[in-house]
Amino acid sequence: MGVYNKVQPLPPNVTLAQITQSIPKEAFEKDTFKAVRSILVTVLAVAFGEWVIHICPVWFLPFAWFYTGTAATGLFVIGHDCGHRSLVKSLFWNDVIGTAVFLPLIFPFHPWRIKHNIHHQHTNKMDIDTAWHPITEEYYKNCSTFEKWGHRITRGPVWFVGSVGHWLWEHFTVGTFKPDDLTKVKSSLQFINYYSLLFFPVLFYFFGVWGIIKYWFVPFLGFHFWMSTFTLVHHTAPHIPFLPEEKWNPAVAQLQHTIHCKYPAWIDFLCHDISVHIPHHVSTGIPHYKLRLAYGSLKKNWGPYIHECEFGIELIWQIISNCQIHDEDTRLYKTFSQLLQKVGLINPQIDVKHD
Repeated sequence: MGVYNKVQPLPPNVTLAQITQSIPKEAFEKDTFKAVRSILVTVLAVAFGEWVIHICPVWFLPFAWFYTGTAATGLFVIGHDCGHRSLVKSLFWNDVIGTAVFLPLIFPFHPWRIKHNIHHQHTNKMDIDTAWHPITEEYYKNCSTFEKWGHRITRGPVWFVGSVGHWLWEHFTVGTFKPDDLTKVKSSLQFINYYSLLFFPVLFYFFGVWGIIKYWFVPFLGFHFWMSTFTLVHHTAPHIPFLPEEKWNPAVAQLQHTIHCKYPAWIDFLCHDISVHIPHHVSTGIPHYKLRLAYGSLKKNWGPYIHECEFGIELIWQIISNCQIHDEDTRLYKTFSQLLQKVGLINPQIDVKHD
């Protein structure tokens, strides 16, 4: 497995309720002070990044952009907690804060919340999970040439733009939501419209097209780099399957098919420990400021069954060079080259060595 630790299979009699109950009650408690502190940290971190972008020489802009995009990811993590109603106790304030922090990212809060909860209810369930859903051989064969090209680059060297496509296709189409959700969905889309009609013309008026690119668009891409990377790393590995509904087990999916990845401390700080991801899948009721407490408990009680890895080039390379097509027979991954070799479109002596 290379960069991953070795784990034992979870006993079949273990339930998700048992795992959740092993976490101390303190980990589920909402703390208004810690929530406000996280908001202030992120607002100040983003404001500092924008100030550095404004004053720094051109050669330093890539560093300022990367930092600011990382800080902006903190906005998403706060809104993410709001979507799970776990940031603060009040449902009203979760919705208000979630809507507000998502606006600079042009994310409609309720459409995202509704779709994202599907991911938690069906983590690593084939054909239902919405987060970095693997593509099957049959699906790939039926794609257009353009779609195949898109899949090959986003499941490979430009994985980091995958979140942009997900953002566009999943959250702005009203027809994909249930009638009962439409009022909230439309209200979120209206907020995005109003914000965009105010924010972008003002930014253009003072700084022009380059200002929009410099102060918003490139940091926005930096934020999507982390969105793509976090989602990919937390749920994709050569040895972790996506399963059909009849073989899916919620305890296994949330504890064993979700991966804990260790990132540099400054990334964890700016992104509010979203990398401590397993507790969040065991229970979405755990706020981000209690994830480490919950993970310590899970490690103590279920350590032999938990997948861990460390973020780095080797990890990303192992994922993007192996996890490209999901094999429905083995429930694991193979590469595009292996698929093409199977149908006789490439020379195995040339291509297999790259897999």
